[in-house]
Amino acid sequence: MEKMRMESVDMTAQNIEKIGALFPNCITETLDENGKPKKAINFDLLKQMLSGDVIEGSEAYEFTWVGKKAAIVEANKPIRKTLRPCKEESVNWDTTENLYIEGDNLEVLKLLQESYLGAVKMIYIDPPYNTGNDFIYRDDFAMESEEWKVESGAVDDEGNRMFRNTDSNGRFHSDWCSMMYSRLSLARNLLSEDGVIFISIDDNEQSNLKKICDEVFGAGNFMTCITRATGTPTGGGFDGLVNELDYILVYAKNSSLTHINGLPMDEESAKIYDQVDEYGRYLIRPLRRTGGEDRREDRPTMYFPLTAPDGTQVYPIGPTGYESRWICSPETAKKMEAEHMLAWKKTKRQGEEVWQVYQKFYLENRTKAPGNLWTDVEGNKKATRDIRNLFESNKVFDFPKPIGVLKKMIQIASDSDSLILDFFSGSGTTAQAIMEMNKEDGGNRKFIMVQLPEKCSEDSVAYKAGYGTICEIGKERIRRAGRLISGQLVVGNASCNESETSHFPLATTNYQLTTNHSPLDTGFRVFKLDDTNMNDVYYSANEYSQDLLPMLESNVKADRTDLDLLFGCLLEWGLPLSLPYTSETIEGCTVHTYNEVDLIACFDENIPDSVVKAIAKRQPLRAVFRDSSFADSPSKINVGEVFKLLAPDTRVKVI
Repeated sequence: MEKMRMESVDMTAQNIEKIGALFPNCITETLDENGKPKKAINFDLLKQMLSGDVIEGSEAYEFTWVGKKAAIVEANKPIRKTLRPCKEESVNWDTTENLYIEGDNLEVLKLLQESYLGAVKMIYIDPPYNTGNDFIYRDDFAMESEEWKVESGAVDDEGNRMFRNTDSNGRFHSDWCSMMYSRLSLARNLLSEDGVIFISIDDNEQSNLKKICDEVFGAGNFMTCITRATGTPTGGGFDGLVNELDYILVYAKNSSLTHINGLPMDEESAKIYDQVDEYGRYLIRPLRRTGGEDRREDRPTMYFPLTAPDGTQVYPIGPTGYESRWICSPETAKKMEAEHMLAWKKTKRQGEEVWQVYQKFYLENRTKAPGNLWTDVEGNKKATRDIRNLFESNKVFDFPKPIGVLKKMIQIASDSDSLILDFFSGSGTTAQAIMEMNKEDGGNRKFIMVQLPEKCSEDSVAYKAGYGTICEIGKERIRRAGRLISGQLVVGNASCNESETSHFPLATTNYQLTTNHSPLDTGFRVFKLDDTNMNDVYYSANEYSQDLLPMLESNVKADRTDLDLLFGCLLEWGLPLSLPYTSETIEGCTVHTYNEVDLIACFDENIPDSVVKAIAKRQPLRAVFRDSSFADSPSKINVGEVFKLLAPDTRVKVI
């Protein structure tokens, strides 16, 4: 019976397999740290395979920094971690499709690789800007010794995973680039083929970030750099120049497949629709081709007569009397006329009154293409007011992003049912923007928020208000925003249906608003990054002698529940964490069914044959048990035979 891996996927091994599929002659073998053979790549041969010239020397156009290779290795390295469900801090656990994940985002992105590969339509992140005052993540998981990590500075005495990257640090830009490169490499895997990523940044690292993204996503997938007016002029500019803007880099996973949605037409833009008929407001443009290639000989088939209101036959004639052409074929022109899309007017040409025909463009349902200069969205002051209103005039979070900015991104880059990821989620602006958009247009967009539980300073407003970490602020903001959207919270007077003096008691409150399409999802499942569910013996059983194994404790850690084990299995098997599940008792054994037949699990000890047969008869796609669920090897073999007989297509694994 196959044993579950219980660690994140080895991205290096996957990449070697992909290269091997394209260039099998570049695959070789080497020895790992234990002296066992493993696949490797002959890089010299691969370089030659990708070049039409003889490769000599090592010069190349590239963007590099100290630690880049280590960042690539770090992104590909598997980890033994898991995401533990936290129902008590969640909202609408049983029905929500939204996720809030606490933990280092590099490790979380690794764990999400199989469950959400190619599933995310839009990513937005607002990473540290590397101003010399903010914190960035340390990424060195090479050694597991806690003592070594403290001594090396990888974490501090309290286990914090971040450090202040001051500009006096000799690796000031390199540390930041390494942090971003590894995370963006993993994030790209999660984007759908038509997906888009938005990254907020300012002048400090904008140029470096673009070079990193050109490499990770491909320069051809660069879509634009949005310039946003912050609305908060500061003295943080250069040589006395005031800084009034920041940037949002936009990249596609595959620009040839990406579609950007138009924005609703505002009244200022709609002014040009200055004519009205019984079908609505419209504007007109000449049906005759203007500009280049506007002569009859350019497109002879588009030179034909149209009948004016008085029966006159009208041909496309240029302003100086030359034979021109229409912009369409006779068939298209006839269809336009039947659909009342042509307008006729008399004008003068060379002193003579003649008929001119125009095409109508109606305002209804028309959108405008979004630009990359955003001066029409709310600024940072509005974002700060929004936070204060939700948190009873307390400024519990510095520098939140405006909701309107996020909503504009969501409008142009997502569909009504898209999955949206933010792995630097901060105060949770992205989650609130998604819920508001769903309320406004009846959509069913889902979110995944990821945030490191960074501690709040003890002298901060947030800490004094009872929030120990950034995650506590983010979760509470989403709870309050959900109640605000569903009408259970009124900001300003801070009146609401429940007491606001405690935070987590609100987590179990169920609230939802029904739109014209479906119930509005304002809940979220909370997960927390933690060490693997398994004890060391699970990964290194061969290091223990046979007579010692019976004396060892279970291969599952004592503090782990069935729910911990279930969701740990989902990550490895590549199932989303937001699907419904049920638990039932069969002959005294607890059986968990995930999304009907996607997976059935039972982690009890000594499961009787009758329960195994009951599970097999349901023919799930996957089944998982504990190794200790069976008394001995013959019992385990018998389970395999039961599934071969009753559910031959079910994949069965043990932990």
